[in-house]
Order: sequence, then C-alpha cells, then structure tokens
Amino acid sequence: MRRQEPPSVPAKSRPRPPARPRLYEQLVERLVEHMREAGLGVGDRLPPERELASALEVSRASVSQALVALEVQGVIEVRHGDGAIIRQTVSEQGVLALLRDRANRRAEIIEARQALEVKLAELAAERRTPEDLASIDAALELMRQEVENGDRGVTGDERFHAAITAAARSRLLARMMNELAPMIRETRLESLSQPDRPQASLDGHERIGAAIHAGDPKAAADAMRDHLVLVSRVVAPVAP
Repeated sequence: MRRQEPPSVPAKSRPRPPARPRLYEQLVERLVEHMREAGLGVGDRLPPERELASALEVSRASVSQALVALEVQGVIEVRHGDGAIIRQTVSEQGVLALLRDRANRRAEIIEARQALEVKLAELAAERRTPEDLASIDAALELMRQEVENGDRGVTGDERFHAAITAAARSRLLARMMNELAPMIRETRLESLSQPDRPQASLDGHERIGAAIHAGDPKAAADAMRDHLVLVSRVVAPVAP
C-alpha cells in the first residue's frame, strides 16, 4: 500500500527566517558585555573608538553608531575629547529591548515634533522680540563654534529649539515640548551623530533663524519642516 505524503505547506504560511540583526545591535550587546566582563562601573571610561573598532574588527563608524545607541539610552555619556563615560550599568538583554523599542517609536517622535515645532516656528516668526532674536542668535553661534571644533553641536541645537519655543509664547505647546524633551533628545543625538550631519543641521537652523528674523511665518514653518525631515534620516549599518 502506497504511503500517503503529508500535504505541503502553502508558501504564504511557511515560517520566515528571522530578520538579520543590525550590526550596531550586535555591537551594543558586545559593548555591554565588555563593561560587565571588565568590571567597569559608573564613572569609568570605555576604550577609544579606534581601539574598540580594532578589537571588534569593525569600522569606527559602526562603533560610533553603537555608542550613540548607548548614549541615547543614558548608559554612557560621550564627551568631545574625553571619550565615552559610563553613567549606568545594564544587562545585555535589557539594553537590546530598549534599543528595539526606541527604533519602533522613532517615527512617532518625529511626527510629534513636526506637529509641534513647525507651529512653534510659525508663531515665533509672528511674536518674537529683540530678546528672543538675541537668544536664537546666541544658540546658533554656540552650535557654530561646537561644529567648528569638531563636536556634534548638541548643546547649541538644544538651546536653539528652546529659544524658538520661548519666542512662540504658547504655554500649552511649551508644556507639551517639555513632556517630550527626553524623547526629542533621542532623535537629536541620533541625527547629529550621522556623518556630516552637524553642519547640515546648522545650515537648516540658520534658515529657520533667518525666517524668524524676517518675521515670515510661512518661511519659518517650511524651514522647520525641512529640518525635521533631515532629522528623520537616520541610517544604521546592518550586518553583512
């Protein structure tokens, strides 16, 4: 009697292979593992990027991306000229879970920023005072100096957006921005850590500032919208 063959599984219901992990996710896991194995704690410094890249046999750009991921989560603090300082210790499983959750919500954070900050730029162009313009210019000058010194310009960037929020004179929008501040910092760090991004971001800020100086609400809103599109472009290396 002929044995009956089991029915074939329809192609559409076949299990798919797991997605290949991003390279920087693998590196994040290895870096956290290194902290634990080396007995590093809060206040200790990680080895320089070049040394980490050599030990892990990857590019410095990949190591830099992994360090940004840890910085966004508050695990380390990257100081220009001083390296990466550990701020808290975490487990490999915990840091990867946070990393993937953040990647999933990145688009939502950008959407929220677009809804709030485009309107804030428009209002700032209508309501700014000489003092507001001075604060905006001071933030731009600080970011310009940071970028010229080879830094990412995070502090100047943060002060620039805060100055626009103040110039808009909307207590409700300001309160909403304050609630989102930790998540906005995530997108700021990720964006400014992209190759050549600090200068591009500074250029975008200068266009926003010029429109606010000119008292042109539409130009200010358009310039802010373009800037946030740039912020949303974050590319992470993937495993080969």
